[in-house]
Amino acid sequence: MYEEKFVAFKGSKEGISIYLNRNSDYANLKKQLIKKLESAKQFFEGAKVISIQGKVLSDEEKEEIKEIMYSKFGMVIVEKNEEIQRKEIQVTKEIFEGIEEGNTKFIRATIRSGQRIQFEGNIIIIGDVNPGAQVMAEGNILVMGALRGFAHAGTSGNERAFVAAFSLQPTLLRIGDMIARSPDNETIKPMGPEIAIIKNSVVIIEPYLPNK
Repeated sequence: MYEEKFVAFKGSKEGISIYLNRNSDYANLKKQLIKKLESAKQFFEGAKVISIQGKVLSDEEKEEIKEIMYSKFGMVIVEKNEEIQRKEIQVTKEIFEGIEEGNTKFIRATIRSGQRIQFEGNIIIIGDVNPGAQVMAEGNILVMGALRGFAHAGTSGNERAFVAAFSLQPTLLRIGDMIARSPDNETIKPMGPEIAIIKNSVVIIEPYLPNK
């Protein structure tokens, strides 16, 4: 069905699947993919990609494709492996509710570009999250440093989750199914700790002022 084209897209309520022609070489596929994405940049910007199918890619090729989609178009890569897909068919995943005192992972390190941290609970990072890095938690995300990469809290659907950081400057931020993106050429740096939450179905960022 998709063999006549270099690259084809199929959308569903879960996101976008990308099909790559099995008989085409990688260099040509990459070129055509970028061309198609740029031709409809507003449509694809911030879109969720759930699978890359068709041609079998090496790990390096697949990572390059993912990096292009994320860095150039802000596309969120949430590709699921076959084992996870089978589990989701067998049982409906429940929303993580432990955002107040649930399972929490502590990471004492800087998360660098290309690194991906994912956890079925809350994540606390004692360090920075650099541009190109991804942090995804079913609960809250707290960065005791600068957050300049991609952060997704409440990945299982809890829209009461939050993202907070001493310096909140994400390239892309998501809570539940709500997405917020930093303005282009943003130069203003936060003056103190900030927190991102959902209010009235919109992700907002405000100064973190603990109750006194």
